[in-house]
Amino acid sequence: MSSATEDQTLLIHLGGLGDVCLSESSFLSLFTFIGAQITALGYVRFLSLFQDYFTAVRSVEERRWLPLFAGDVPSRTWQRIILIGKDRKGDLRHRLSPLSRYPFLFIDMYPDEEPIHVEDYQLRQLAASGMEALRKEVVPRHADRVILYPEEPRGKRKWAYENFLALAEMLNAAGVNTILLEAPDVDRPAEGSLRFSGLGEMAAFFGGGGVFFSNDSGVAHLAGACGLTTVTLFHDQRPAIWHPRGKNISIACEDEYPSVTHIVSLILKITASGVQ
Repeated sequence: MSSATEDQTLLIHLGGLGDVCLSESSFLSLFTFIGAQITALGYVRFLSLFQDYFTAVRSVEERRWLPLFAGDVPSRTWQRIILIGKDRKGDLRHRLSPLSRYPFLFIDMYPDEEPIHVEDYQLRQLAASGMEALRKEVVPRHADRVILYPEEPRGKRKWAYENFLALAEMLNAAGVNTILLEAPDVDRPAEGSLRFSGLGEMAAFFGGGGVFFSNDSGVAHLAGACGLTTVTLFHDQRPAIWHPRGKNISIACEDEYPSVTHIVSLILKITASGVQ
């Protein structure tokens, strides 16, 4: 771990795609307060989407970072260590605090019970630590297209893949420019659908704007962060806490799923308004 400079701040974020997208305002606030000397440690394919806030992005899967989380004692310290995540028992805080020359900063990633959005929850903690809490504005990207993101259930509650196909057919019949964007794990993608090998390519595609409809997923959060209007079905999480950033419509599916015709009507209403 000697490649990092002694005056570097180490930001540890081990969350998935959705967690990282919801933390962008925290990244902005930390970057503004600390400056450019921040090394982000976590899953590179997610953190690199926001690499402008960091000097470097490092993979937690590299062996050289193992001493931070295993039994070995790291041989170096950092000017400051920041952990954005869950640490219910405090084990990571206990281990990492002595390695931070400035006071160790822990930002709980998301609330357990409190009905506050994840972004607001993190910003409130930053403000309490004495930093200016800055919210990253999501600039709406309006476009005459609707992107549907079907997924295979894989043991989770999801709006059925077949529903997305029926939705695409009905929207196309109504004259709506409709695109099926397939998840990487779909075994047999539908004819004419899109699939991207990397998240950077997907984010660039989202830069074209439009409406994005999906189950609750990390990709929904990426679409929201890129400025798309998101329509998201929530099956096991509370929308008030977990909805994507930016302009969004979140639908809680507690007892029953919305019908295909209901979603068609909703999307047609959004596209007809001309202001997505």
